[in-house]
Amino acid sequence: MRVIVRTFSELCITVGALIVLLVVYVLFWTGVQADRVMDDQIDDLQDQWARQDTRPAPSAAAPGATPSVTAAYRSGEPFAIMYIPRLGFTWNKPVLEGTTTGTLKKGLGHYAKTARLGEPGNFSVAGHRRTYGDPFKDFPRLRRGDAVVLTDGSTWFTYRIDKGPYKTVPSDIEVIDPVPRKSGYTRPGRYLTLTTCDPEWGHSHRLIVWAHLDSTQPVEAGEPEALRR
Repeated sequence: MRVIVRTFSELCITVGALIVLLVVYVLFWTGVQADRVMDDQIDDLQDQWARQDTRPAPSAAAPGATPSVTAAYRSGEPFAIMYIPRLGFTWNKPVLEGTTTGTLKKGLGHYAKTARLGEPGNFSVAGHRRTYGDPFKDFPRLRRGDAVVLTDGSTWFTYRIDKGPYKTVPSDIEVIDPVPRKSGYTRPGRYLTLTTCDPEWGHSHRLIVWAHLDSTQPVEAGEPEALRR
């Protein structure tokens, strides 16, 4: 009997230790790895942009204007950097093409069949709420009027949130339609949709915010007002 009790106790201790290690891995180590990967991708993008020949500025930098974009987004590769001042002036994340599991471990993911950055339609992006760097951990803090700023290395795009966070179910794919029905938009435009999981440690629902393109400006003009402290 003593042997059985001792064996069972040791087994419980072992299982408990494994659970603790798993929690540490999920809560801490995946975040450390993801932060390192995202920082490296941002550095690589900025180096790549710095090496490129100077491209002509867009013909118009008024609200709603957008430059001509020709380069194709490559699946799983970063092409832009996103900044959301509401989440902190040091908050910035790479945006990659696609929303596969592997892609979302490395940053935010662009829904491949939605509009391209700054172009007519709905540029839609997904990100983890928790794990892999917790990019959208504070997503519920987003409010109407908040700026979401992106750059592709040649242009700054400033979007302004109009609605959200809106809670829905994963099957509600209409949230990334060119004109999302529940967003309040009634006509085609240049929109942005951000999506993440809800609750914080689950995935039974989704949180959504919608924004419109408020202004653009060439990178040569400096950072947009939304990023100036």
